[in-house]
Amino acid sequence: MRIAFDPYMYRHLPIPQMVDKVAELGYEYIELSPREDFLPFYKYPRVDKARIREFRKALNDTGVKLSSLLPLYHWAGPDEEMREAAVRNWKRAIQVAVEMDCDLINTEFSGHADKAMLCENQFMRSMEELLPIFEREGVKLDIQAHPYDFCERNNEAVDIIRGLDKGFVNYLYAAPHTFFYDDGKGDIAPMLRYAGDKLTHVIIADTYNHRASSNLRYIVNPPGVVATVHQHLDIGQGEVDWDTFFSTLRDMKFDGIATVAVFAWEDRADESSRFMLERVKQELCR
Repeated sequence: MRIAFDPYMYRHLPIPQMVDKVAELGYEYIELSPREDFLPFYKYPRVDKARIREFRKALNDTGVKLSSLLPLYHWAGPDEEMREAAVRNWKRAIQVAVEMDCDLINTEFSGHADKAMLCENQFMRSMEELLPIFEREGVKLDIQAHPYDFCERNNEAVDIIRGLDKGFVNYLYAAPHTFFYDDGKGDIAPMLRYAGDKLTHVIIADTYNHRASSNLRYIVNPPGVVATVHQHLDIGQGEVDWDTFFSTLRDMKFDGIATVAVFAWEDRADESSRFMLERVKQELCR
């Protein structure tokens, strides 16, 4: 099993310094989430051969490895022009992964929850174009359901991935989305077990059950706004059932990637990141 680190709280650092920081924090793997000078959110990649060489050198100098890239594009968006642009962005992102010797990309379903059927059709259209490229280039794909994606539910997400019927496409369970995955119940063990052998990746951060109390626990202005409120906190600062989460992964003999992805504490990023690494090691490296 690999414990990776999402360095989003350090996105302001140039790439070499970011890699140095990850090494200083004690992590062996980086999962590179969107950053403006590499794979920005929803835009064409901002990276050339020189930047790739710079990144590879920093990894080599520190001994840190790249576990995965995490690009996000509107590949399931309801607008066809945007979907076509997203596919173009995806093709370049796959090239970047190959040039980085990175054999795994993870991402989200994307799309809009209020246009789920249309977005699922758009997603499948994109898959028809992209899956042959992933397969040809030897790059694996892990997909997570995210709040407000066209698919927000654990079991449905697993079923969509199984329907693709590709061994190189698997499921990512994000603990901070737990309460969206089963409509607020937070019953983790059945969801992880439902994913079974398709579960190859988990994201670790805590969150609150914002769907409790008939969706009225948190006030959102203006009234009626569409919002999927969640945050990525340190373990123990939210309401995720961590004893069940970790014990189920141990029972399943989980051997994939566990990515620490806390975003809430940029004012104490080092403390948060070190705490999370030690806790995950204690739970999953027994």
